[in-house]
This record gives sequence, C-alpha cells and structure tokens, in this order.
Amino acid sequence: MENQKVTERLAALRAVMAERHIDCYLIPTEDFHNSEYVSDYFKVREYFCGFTGSNGTLLIWQEGAGLWTDGRYFIQAEKELAGTGVKLFRMQEEGVPTVEEFLKENMREGQTLGFDGRVVSARLGQRYEKALADRGIDIAYEEDLAESIWTDRPAFPAGKVTVLDEALAGESVESKLERTLAQVEKEGGDSLLLTKLDDLMWLFNIRGCDVACNPVAMSYGYLERDRAILFIQEAALDAGARKYLAEKKIQVEEYSSVMPFLERLPEGGSILIDARCVSYALYRTLARRHALIDRPNPTEGLKAVKNPTELARMEEIYLKDSVAVTKFIFWLKTNIGKREITEMTAADHLEKLRREIPEFLDLSFPTISAYRGNAAMMHYEATPESCAVLKPEGMLLVDSGGQYLGGTTDVTRTIVLGPLTEEEKRHYTAVAAGMLQLSAARWLYGCTGRNLDILARQPLWNMGLDYRCGTGHGVGYILNVHEGPHSLRWRYTAGVGETVLEAGMDVTDEPGVYIEGKYGIRIENVLVAQEDVKNEYGQFMHFKTLTWVPIDMEAIDEGYLTEEQKMWLYNYQKQVYDKVSPYLSEEEAEWLKKETRADQTAILKYEKRK
Repeated sequence: MENQKVTERLAALRAVMAERHIDCYLIPTEDFHNSEYVSDYFKVREYFCGFTGSNGTLLIWQEGAGLWTDGRYFIQAEKELAGTGVKLFRMQEEGVPTVEEFLKENMREGQTLGFDGRVVSARLGQRYEKALADRGIDIAYEEDLAESIWTDRPAFPAGKVTVLDEALAGESVESKLERTLAQVEKEGGDSLLLTKLDDLMWLFNIRGCDVACNPVAMSYGYLERDRAILFIQEAALDAGARKYLAEKKIQVEEYSSVMPFLERLPEGGSILIDARCVSYALYRTLARRHALIDRPNPTEGLKAVKNPTELARMEEIYLKDSVAVTKFIFWLKTNIGKREITEMTAADHLEKLRREIPEFLDLSFPTISAYRGNAAMMHYEATPESCAVLKPEGMLLVDSGGQYLGGTTDVTRTIVLGPLTEEEKRHYTAVAAGMLQLSAARWLYGCTGRNLDILARQPLWNMGLDYRCGTGHGVGYILNVHEGPHSLRWRYTAGVGETVLEAGMDVTDEPGVYIEGKYGIRIENVLVAQEDVKNEYGQFMHFKTLTWVPIDMEAIDEGYLTEEQKMWLYNYQKQVYDKVSPYLSEEEAEWLKKETRADQTAILKYEKRK
C-alpha cells in the first residue's frame, strides 16, 4: 500500500514538473540549514520515495527516479524502495556515478534541473552549476514542487526556546561572541552569516525543540563587530527568553525576515559564510552584491573543544548513563526466555531507566534496538510491523543515547542472548579489540581522525572485513549527537578538509561488523582527546574514556586476542566494575562482577602486566 502511495506521488510530481518545464527534480534530505536530522515538515524526500534514512538524495525525471545513499543504509534502502520504481545508487561503490556525474551524462542541452534552493547547500549548488555549465542546462532553484502535492504536510516547527544557564554552559555569550568575531576578522571578514542550528544554540547559550532529539531552534544569526542579530520565530520566545536576549544585547528579528534583511545590506561588505551550511538561495542573494569568504563556521571548531565545565559535567552524566545501560543489560540477560521481550519493549525499558536520571531531558536519537539480521542495517529502527521478538539465542545490538542537563550521550553494546557461532565470536572479538586499540592510542599533536582510524579497523582488516562508515564522530554538549568538524574515518575525499584532534574534543569509537541477513555487531564508547607528555618530539596526546558499560565476555574468544589486547580488555572491565558497581543493587553488582570477570584471576593478570 505504501509503495502504491509513493508511485502515485511520483506521478503527481512528474505532472507538475512537466507544467513547470523541469526535466529533472532533485530532493535532498536537509532543511533550510543543511541539518543532518530534520523536522517532519522537511521530510520531502521520504514522502516521495519512502526511504527513512538520515542521508540520501532523490532525483526524479520523467522516465524514472534514483536515490543516492551511503553504506550505512544500503540494506535498509533496498527494502524500503522495493516496488516504488526508485533505483538505488550505492554511493562510493565501484561503477556508481555521483549525482553530478549522472546529471552530466543524462541531461541534454536546453533542459532544466530544478530544486528548492532553500534546502540545497551553496556548496552542492555550486557543484551542480559546475557540472552542468558546459551543457547549456538551466537551474531553477526557486521551485518547491512539494507544496502543491503534499497537502497534509506537517506544520513548520516552532517550539519554545530555553536558556542554558551559564553555570552549565561554562562560558558567557559575550565571550563566545568575542572569540567568534576574532576568528571572522582573522579570515578577513567584516561580518558572519551563521545558519548552522547547533552552532547558533551554542553561541547564544540557548536550546530549542524543533527537531526530534536535537535541542535546536529554527534560526539564523548575523554578526558584526557592533551587533549580533538572531533571526528566530516570535512564537518560539517566551518572556524569559526575550528578557535574556535583551540583557545580552542580542537584536531579535523574525525568522522569515532573514532574506529581506540580507537584500537590504549595504553593498560591498566582506561576509564570511560556510558554503556547506548556507543555502544556495541565500548564497545567490548575497553573491550578487557582496564579497563572500567561504570558510568553515568558526563556531564549529570553538564548540567542538569542550571547556572544563562541560567536560566535568559530561564525566558525571556519562557515568550515570553508563549505570542505566548496565542495569538494562542485567535486566535483559536475566529476563530473556522467561517473558516476551521485543526489540521495541527492550528499547522502551532502556528509555525508562534513563528517565529515572534526574538530569534527563530526552533521547539523543531514536534507539536502535536490532536483533540478529536487523542489526546488519546500521541505522535500523524497529516499528510495530518489523519488530522482532527476542529469543535466548544470538545477539541484540542496542545503539542509544540521552540528552541531559550536563551532556549528550551515545553508546552501543551488542548483547549476547544465547548460544553464538564461532564466526560470531570471532567477529565480536575483533570489534572489541579494535575499539580498545583505538582507546589506548597515543599520538603526536597534529594528527587528524584519518591518522587514527586504522587502529579501530586493523583487527577487522586483518580478517578481510570492513564497515561502510566512519569509526567516530564528535558529540555535542546538550546538542546534536553528531558534531563536527572532526571525525574518525580512513577515506581521503578531495576537497573535504580534515581537522586536527584538539585537547577537549570528544569523539565516538565504534567499529563494527555487519553480515547481511545474519547479524550486526557494534561496540561504541565516547572518548575525549587530552594532552599527554611533551618532549623533544612534540606534544603527545591520548584519549580519556567517558563510557563505562561492560563488554560482553560471553562473545569474547581470547584465542583471537594478543596479550596486549587482553590487558586492555581486563583493564577496561575492571574499571567498569569499580566505577559502576557502587550504584547497583547487590544482585546487579554480583552479576557485574561475573560479567566483567572482575575476579582475582583477571585482576592479577592486569596488575602483573601493569
């Protein structure tokens, strides 16, 4: 039935395209701010093809349609696109063209490419311009064709804004504005147009609720040396928020007035923009009359380095969150086979435990609770239709996190529910070894995530295995669970900058194995980069671990571990027991002692080696 709806919607869209003389119409995933996760109002791509993943580009032409997405979603996309007539293009696979290459190869001179320029980034719009420039192809970027077809479209988000106390933020708005403007001036800019939602929340010490699990508010910012303007919906501000912004001397303008404001700016200024985040529509408006400096938002790098207050609160919150996840694992292991538990009821129980933490605000993303073959889909989300019943056999992968007053968490554990095959144990052991090997890294300052990524992949690469995604991403502070500019990934991509790992940057460490139709394994901790010794060779760095949830020893085959890897495992498990057990019941603590193997043998092995 859903596939029939998709084909009907695509037929209606093609009819409108023909009326507007648009030959190809492109629909990305993003909102007006190039956000990774968007509100229901912006789920246009999902509406027209049925694919629910967080990354993908849909292209429609009269004879067909195609969806481009990355390796995290190949299995999911195949299932969701079946019967729709939309072809899956597996990004970065051999022989698969990019969207630009496909357009260049298939569009003819005199044809028109259409898209809503408000939801396509300036960087991407420029790439389409370049790819099609020599083909005489027009670009119509003022076309939101969904408006006339999606008649029951959800309302535009306008949730209330809250103010983040400076005692939690660890830095005043005045200080953040000063540091941001100093970076703008260093780049030669007179002003900054800021459109990235999490950066805006960080800068102004506010939080919103316009995107599920992401505490952001639809907004824009414009900064000059003598003024800071926040464009935000009037409906989002209560009396307290207005008073706070007035006290901080932040000029407030209506969200929808940003385009007219930019059109009225005196000609000739040098405006710093981040073409990855600024929409193509705003970019084209500014480029007509101003000199634009395309640089990464200075706020992104400043935000990524957590201050001492943030780090201290994160350490407290991650321990509380780890206790909740540990309690969940105990509950699951002691109840499996004794009562019916599904992927969804398991996720619900974990959420219940998190909600008991006083600082809890929300989940940081919808929980991925995936049993057996479902876990091979990296971003699987159980539904009443697809939900699997758990059995006392195989493994359950649970990737989850919470938003708290004091931090944003992200943790994955793959939990043994019953007998495993030798292959499953071998793969699980390699994933654990990779996660621990990266955790134990020491490196010279100046390295980026690309230098370190191999440490997590090496045990898997040695087996001829890999995972089709990065190893790690930054995590926000009471903000988005995915945060840049740093990441851990091995692939070099031309034109995509790399970021040096600075002390205070947090990053996930999450290698995995995904065997289609059989199982998925992922183990994820969050780490913080810190300074180590400094000597004649330079400043050495290391990671500090924030996550303290046991690794499932039932899936570990120590025969596949080196002596050093065994010591890392013993050390981590011992610390989990020492840190978490004081917050457990007597029964839970006794179980954790056995689960972590925190007995005399393991401890003596570690102490002797140390």
